[in-house]
Amino acid sequence: MSSKHQVTIPVEALRAAGIEAGDRLVARADGPGRVVFEREVDVLAGFVGALTGVYEPDELTGLRDEWDSPSSMPG
Repeated sequence: MSSKHQVTIPVEALRAAGIEAGDRLVARADGPGRVVFEREVDVLAGFVGALTGVYEPDELTGLRDEWDSPSSMPG
């Protein structure tokens, strides 16, 4: 471990774990002298596209335009 608390993980270990460059990792302590790295889970990614077909084409754009219009501002 460096003085900046950085470590180098062998490529073979990363490959075996299926971790690739660009993956976001979360580190957690798992007992004395043990740290576990896990791929960060993007909760929102699981919902992307879930409402496909619920709204008419351009319906959401119209609603956003209503929110942004000066007449919708309070006061």
